[in-house]
Amino acid sequence: MTDAVHDQDGLVVLQIAHAGFFANAKLTGQDPLTPSYAAGLPDAPCREMTSGDIRDLTAAFGKAASRAKEAGFDGVQIHSAHGYLLSEFLSPAFNERTDNYGGSVENRARFLLEVLRRVRKEVGNDFPVLIKMNTGDFQDRGLTLADSMKIGVMLQENGIDAIELSGGTPMSGKLGPVRRGIKSEEKEAYFKEAGKAFKEELDVPIILVGGIRTFQLAEQLVENGYADYISMSRPFIREPGLVNRWASGDLRKAMCLSDNQCFGSVRSGEGIYCVVERKEEGKAG
Repeated sequence: MTDAVHDQDGLVVLQIAHAGFFANAKLTGQDPLTPSYAAGLPDAPCREMTSGDIRDLTAAFGKAASRAKEAGFDGVQIHSAHGYLLSEFLSPAFNERTDNYGGSVENRARFLLEVLRRVRKEVGNDFPVLIKMNTGDFQDRGLTLADSMKIGVMLQENGIDAIELSGGTPMSGKLGPVRRGIKSEEKEAYFKEAGKAFKEELDVPIILVGGIRTFQLAEQLVENGYADYISMSRPFIREPGLVNRWASGDLRKAMCLSDNQCFGSVRSGEGIYCVVERKEEGKAG
């Protein structure tokens, strides 16, 4: 994979993650791990992590980063958003621990910072280490923007190279990380105000994700200090060549319909593709 990207003069960063409470036990053969048996979580089999588990997973994140570097990736991104394990530790909605990994925002961030330091130890100071994190959970007792910004400061102090801002968890309803029906510019960039706040507080580059579909808006977000870089996902599933299209002067908005039908193909093991586009191709054929 890395050779294929580099042959096209591209760069590729590997995201390293643990799904925590939301891991699929049918795939892993193990009970999902959680920071604590927090009130309000769905009634599902899971195991509360011990201090030994935290040490083991800290080391595992470091080893994952080392393998990524050895495989030729140009950096790694630690996934600490969307209710994944590291995100759960940051959130009072998931983390009701009473030890050094629970309670205050400093304690809730401890595991994440230990992972960051271990990853940095494994890959060295010259290898880019990024993070994806929630600006808010948008659920009862969830992570707030104020605490998220405090964590951002801690990450900057511990040498993070860039922060990608997202939000929401599988329990956030319509305010989850992958929202439907982005049919107007007003519905795009749903984390932009959080981006502005982070930009005013931090010096590290800020990457903004979340429903960005139009080139003009993306340009304005950078020019007006909401972000340093723009991130997209679903639009590239529909149009892998979207950036080249915009660079050629064709600035029509991304064709992605934000209908999330692509989730079905991924979860069924068929791979990532735009279901709508494939249906249209079938009719044309």
